[in-house]
Amino acid sequence: MNVTPLDLEMLRKTIAISEEVAAQGIHPFAAILADKNGNVLMEQVNAYQPDHDMTGHAERVLMTRASKTWRPDFLSECTMYVSAEPCCMCAGSAYWAGLGRVVYACSEHRLKQITGNHPENPTLDLPCRTVFESGQREVEVIGPLLEEEAAKVHLDFWCQISQEAEAI
Repeated sequence: MNVTPLDLEMLRKTIAISEEVAAQGIHPFAAILADKNGNVLMEQVNAYQPDHDMTGHAERVLMTRASKTWRPDFLSECTMYVSAEPCCMCAGSAYWAGLGRVVYACSEHRLKQITGNHPENPTLDLPCRTVFESGQREVEVIGPLLEEEAAKVHLDFWCQISQEAEAI
């Protein structure tokens, strides 16, 4: 893994964004798209609310926006930084958009341990590497990094909404 100080800085930014949205009751996922020079091009948080869109994952929405804005040859030199590992749907969207690199904090495996089979986040324990390795072009994957930092917001958030659901 070729981890840079910028990678860690950007991951910490996604974690901070996920903490901010968790405080608003939004699922705590955040994604940032950066160009080859580290310039932030777009940010995205989870879009489950307000319509309960189960496909509104931050990474998938970000890749849809990016794909509408740039061609794959440009995106192949970009990095998506994410607070949690892209699920298979999100990895597929990154692959189809032409993304070249993914750097993530919390792994899908760890996230599944935290959320279990929560109806709002029935996590798949399928590494994004497996999805990308099934494709016809390489997508560099780095992670998990800063996993405990990223996992903390999920532990707090999913525990709180589970308790709220039980109280109803």
